Amino acid sequence: MLPLVRSVWDEPRPPDPPPRAWRDWVLVGVLVPIALLEGVLRPDLPWRAVSVAVTVGLVPTLLWRRTRPLPVVMIVFGVTSLVPLLTGGDSAETYTMAYLLLVVYSLFRWGSGREAVIGLTIMLVAVHLSIVFDRLAPADVVAAFAVMFSAVALGGALRYRARARMRELDQVKMLEREQLARDLHDIVAHHVSAMAIRAQAGIATSASRPNAATEALHVIEAEASRALAEMRAMVRVLRRTQPAELAPGRRVTDLRQFAGRGGSGPSVDVEIPDDLGDLPPSVEAAIYRLAQESVTNARRHARHATRVEVRVTADDTSVRLRVSDDGDTGSVRPPAPGYGLIGMIERAELLGGTCEAGPNPERGWTVTAVLPRAGATA
Repeated sequence: MLPLVRSVWDEPRPPDPPPRAWRDWVLVGVLVPIALLEGVLRPDLPWRAVSVAVTVGLVPTLLWRRTRPLPVVMIVFGVTSLVPLLTGGDSAETYTMAYLLLVVYSLFRWGSGREAVIGLTIMLVAVHLSIVFDRLAPADVVAAFAVMFSAVALGGALRYRARARMRELDQVKMLEREQLARDLHDIVAHHVSAMAIRAQAGIATSASRPNAATEALHVIEAEASRALAEMRAMVRVLRRTQPAELAPGRRVTDLRQFAGRGGSGPSVDVEIPDDLGDLPPSVEAAIYRLAQESVTNARRHARHATRVEVRVTADDTSVRLRVSDDGDTGSVRPPAPGYGLIGMIERAELLGGTCEAGPNPERGWTVTAVLPRAGATA
């Protein structure tokens, strides 16, 4: 029980309460003439002038009900509890004062846990004093508590719903940033690997070809420029002050750019069916990134590999990617999945697919990914 009370007491206020808007002023402007009209048309209203003055005087507190909920509750219940001292114990209340339920609701919707506990104590004390001084009939006590706690429950329920919604949004943002981190890793790994391979090729052939070093530097410069451009575009997505660059995403047909021999590394053979049809952008981007990471890993880790095969097949329900090399089976491979392989597996799972990687029975290494043709269904 004590941990529950402590957690409620330490509950912070919800962030960014709605600012005062035109609707608040309209509410105040409507309630004031209603209170005056009730004072004129209601013949059984006790202490007519005092009741109308209190009702009208408390209406402006609604303007601060979200930003200062506890002071508003203290003013409202303090005034309504002290007025009977001026009227000889008679209750000076109007039907229009039902708007005070908005104050109770706002306390539990926008106040901190500490403010809610203090405000609830003030409300219970006010109701208890009304009972003690016979301002509230015993038959009305149940109704008073039912109405008051209905407002409390409504405020708490909407507060919980907003918090749950905020957690969902945070999870979505986290997933988006994980996807961007994987894309950033793919970009850096791909371009840096290309620069390293080209530099090695330039060094190896510099003795026989004096211009090899210059050609390698040109290629490295181009790869570095492309890597920086892609990273800047991605970082803009993470910055709120700069708009994201709405460039077209990668497509399955872009896999053909991997075909050929990259410097001194293994040759890459790409096979894509002509009747692949229209795929969702998320599936096309995932196929491209999975293939890019697989080819990069083959060039980096497949010792004595001479060939990398990239095959994409599809049927009515799924798209299948297979990337295999003919490197030594006993060649050094990462002993544990790094961010690259983890990112590949997570990317496939986010779309409802699978991704597996492992050595072939005879020679080489194979990465297989199967994605649903329609993308993620949930």
